Amino acid sequence: MVFPYRIVVAPSGFKESLSAADAAEAIAAGLRRAAPGAEIDLVPLVDGGEGTARALAAATGGRLVPVAATGPTGDPLHAELAVLGGTAVVEMASVAGLSLVPAGLRDPGLTTTRGVGELVRAALDLGARRVLVGCGDSGTSDGGAGALQALGARLLDAGGRELPPGGAALRHLDRIDPTGLDPRLAGTELVVACNPFNVLCGPRGVARVFGPQKGAGPARVEELSSALERWASVLARDVAPAGLDLRSGAGTGASGGLGAGLAALGARLRPRFEVLLDHSGLDARLAAADLVVTAEGALDRESSRGKVPGEVARRAKAFGVPVLVLAGTIGEGAREATRVGVDAWSGILPAPVGLPEALARGGEFLADAAERALRMVLLGGRLAERAVRS
Repeated sequence: MVFPYRIVVAPSGFKESLSAADAAEAIAAGLRRAAPGAEIDLVPLVDGGEGTARALAAATGGRLVPVAATGPTGDPLHAELAVLGGTAVVEMASVAGLSLVPAGLRDPGLTTTRGVGELVRAALDLGARRVLVGCGDSGTSDGGAGALQALGARLLDAGGRELPPGGAALRHLDRIDPTGLDPRLAGTELVVACNPFNVLCGPRGVARVFGPQKGAGPARVEELSSALERWASVLARDVAPAGLDLRSGAGTGASGGLGAGLAALGARLRPRFEVLLDHSGLDARLAAADLVVTAEGALDRESSRGKVPGEVARRAKAFGVPVLVLAGTIGEGAREATRVGVDAWSGILPAPVGLPEALARGGEFLADAAERALRMVLLGGRLAERAVRS
């Protein structure tokens, strides 16, 4: 029997488990088990985090350029830039992502964004007139200090010594010497695609909200919060344009505060979906759908604040299309997603399992959950038909 409905599958990736493309394929496999004739439109979505450079290169016919860079723990690694005409795409997660930090070394007080600055410099070497930095999936909380050091700034303590890597060292920051910054930055458009809800400092500052996810205990969180306050103050005094709000401006907390560091260099911080989703033609594809299935690793109160499921639901709601979310975990505040257009949600784990197993079997669990969910949708449809007949 031909399935009479069109389903758009528009997931995010699952950190350390599935790319957005892999998640979309897994969901589609499950949906086809429940409805073999279904018309399924795969729209894997990136949010600036892992996979962004490759996805944009694929969507636009761009090319990938290999670059040697410094990883978040200071080790060398191989990364890539995407070159889309005169625009170079820097994916911060490719050099400073959480997945690059071994479990035993996860301390956002020590990890660095130096590799991000190295990728920006490589983009300048390639002649890029515009550099787009995708923020997401970070394993750092250094306010972008490492990136600025890689671009030529000197971060000095009261004795004139260069600060070591990591956000914790910023509590000793006395002054910033910007005279060595790469002069090409002045003639380059620098755009940061970020979550505008993330701010650098205050009660909702990035260290407090995301520090624990990156390995920081309560004492480390408060230490980082204080260090980033110091960073914002000195950065505003020594580098940033006058009047720029680095503490609580929209997006300043993106990727452990990388947003603030780059904003001080003149970067424009823009909502990531305004920058990234236009490449996918998402709105037109949602408008043609009968059902939308999206997904992410965790559905919680943050999901409606600049995450893929919330943005997909908000856009689908404008066309009156129902939205189902599949999530690795259902957290506190998940119900808040209904305010932006999510109609139903379901966790993908069939039983309690350890994190390593959940990550390793993510595709299997996601496909099975998609099948279960669509079978429930079809059951509801048959019950509605029965009610009409009776």
